[in-house]
Amino acid sequence: MKTLSIDIETFSSVNLQKAGVYRYSEASDFEVLLFGYSVDGGPVQVVDFTAGEKLPQSVLSALQDPAVLKWAYNAQFERVCLSRFLRLPEGEYLDPASWRCTMVWAATLGLPLSLENVGAVLGLEKQKLKEGKDLIRYFCTLSAARDGTPLRHLPADAPDRWSRFKAYNLRDVETEMAIQAKLAKFPVSESEWINYRLDQEINDRGIMIDRLFVRQAIRCDEQFKSTHLEMAKEVTGLDNPNSPAQLKAWLSEKGIRVESLSKTAVIELLEQADGEIELALSLRQELAKSSVKKYTAMETVVGVKSRARGLIQFYGANRTGRYAGRLVQVQNLPQNHLPDLEVARTLVRDGDFSGLEYFFDSVPLTLSELIRTAFVPKPGCRFFVADFSAIEARVLAWMAGEEWRQKVFADGGDIYCASASQMFHVPVEKHGVNGHLRQKGKIAELALGYGGSVGALKAMGALNYGVAEDELKTLVDAWRKANPRIVRFWWDVDKAASTCVREHTTAEAHGIRFVYQSGMMFVTLPSGRRLVYVKPKMGTNRYGNESVTYEGVGEQKKWLRLESYGPKFVENIVQGTARDILAEAMLRLNAHGYKIVMHVHDEAVIEAPSDTSIAEICAVMGEAPSWAGGLLLRADGYVCDFYMKD
Repeated sequence: MKTLSIDIETFSSVNLQKAGVYRYSEASDFEVLLFGYSVDGGPVQVVDFTAGEKLPQSVLSALQDPAVLKWAYNAQFERVCLSRFLRLPEGEYLDPASWRCTMVWAATLGLPLSLENVGAVLGLEKQKLKEGKDLIRYFCTLSAARDGTPLRHLPADAPDRWSRFKAYNLRDVETEMAIQAKLAKFPVSESEWINYRLDQEINDRGIMIDRLFVRQAIRCDEQFKSTHLEMAKEVTGLDNPNSPAQLKAWLSEKGIRVESLSKTAVIELLEQADGEIELALSLRQELAKSSVKKYTAMETVVGVKSRARGLIQFYGANRTGRYAGRLVQVQNLPQNHLPDLEVARTLVRDGDFSGLEYFFDSVPLTLSELIRTAFVPKPGCRFFVADFSAIEARVLAWMAGEEWRQKVFADGGDIYCASASQMFHVPVEKHGVNGHLRQKGKIAELALGYGGSVGALKAMGALNYGVAEDELKTLVDAWRKANPRIVRFWWDVDKAASTCVREHTTAEAHGIRFVYQSGMMFVTLPSGRRLVYVKPKMGTNRYGNESVTYEGVGEQKKWLRLESYGPKFVENIVQGTARDILAEAMLRLNAHGYKIVMHVHDEAVIEAPSDTSIAEICAVMGEAPSWAGGLLLRADGYVCDFYMKD
């Protein structure tokens, strides 16, 4: 046996979508119901464990045999569930080294992440059976009986349905194998499978959650909501002051007619309000800030040894290959700016909610800023956090050959000050001469590197940082004039992509190769990894101009024809390259024995003993890859006893 293609159907009372596969498989009532498999591409067999059937010994042995490659669609699910099926010790999982994921393969080619959608896009003869969702809901999850008690459906309750469920399981294996056959010309590189293995090891390891702190944060929020809702009822006399309709009617009685009670509208109303109207609106404003979704997600996800696992999705962004957050969504955690973060955290953890309200202006905002601190290292360890400094700005300058920016990085300068200086032709120093211009340089850097204009500046909040409306166009022009090689890079890439698609040929710009092959455009990054654009052709964009269009996952996760142009391709290329740099850095850190428990954007979080050197970690992380000659990287770091933003 060389390969084993697998698809399993399981039962657990834990909600898979909310809790993730690790917590799902830890439930006391978890079990594997059906095991569909194919050996070396042969006929699919289905083993029905509910009928007392058993796996052949050869298949059972293959699950832990490193010489047999195990294939599955979203292989993490099969690997983790089968770890429990094989009764591996708590918190231990089958080695991912011999597992391959067809979903990852599809993602590397710009295809959707769901098995059903991939089958549809590829036009497979044997596609996933559409009735599967209903069958899974019936046999794999708890239902509610008429009296509200949990009810589990067994095969004997619906033999015909069970027969169709077995056919569904068999068809899933056939569909996965058909995808492999269809994609055979474009295999995933061995280096990407190595990255995938490390990703799975990081997800298996997980990160520790301070469960007491999380519970207290939820309690604190509940108490805050309750007391403030009662206050709002007393002030307004309304049954539900949270109801926009009721509050609008109450305000109308007070002579104030409002169309909206949005965040912005309430802020504007508060500027003119006083007395009970001001109090009612202030209470609404505070209640609107109150959200503990992240805390409840943590409580739902956390499993054995108080660790949250499965928080990172490998190749979650199939346009660039970047990692994505799952479950708790660690990629968009609120920042923390409280100077006395530890004090606030201690008050919450100790249940001193009145103290929290006394010492801090807003309980909801304080709880929001404390979300990161729920992640803690295991006893005897600390967190060592290292991240790349201005990674995208460095990669963009390196690729475009913008020499003045390269010199700023070489000299250890501040790119925001340097950019402002280049734009306004005056010296700019942080907290020094012309320091007020640094913010404009920062906004321009964040908004304009990928072709953004006035709209991008507004979206970045430029108007909220003291930039006048009539100054925006001037800012765009100044940034582009200061960065002529980056602007040229955009349009060189645009020309290369258009030539590739229009002439079905190979084109190149700044060392980036564009190849048309088998109805797809492959863009080869400096690392050798390829970005893929499906069924590209020349079309007309929303502005009436000719542009490259391609098929991909768009709004509401639907498969659509999307438009692109030079700066957007440059964004994908730069972010894809930054992702490759992070992936290689994590492999180096892992090879040095550093245990990564989480990574967020361009930052790695390592759990290690207190005497570990953050300087050594940053040195390892800051090494430039062999394929990136001339790229100036730097990693900065800090040490903490709970996760935070330095």
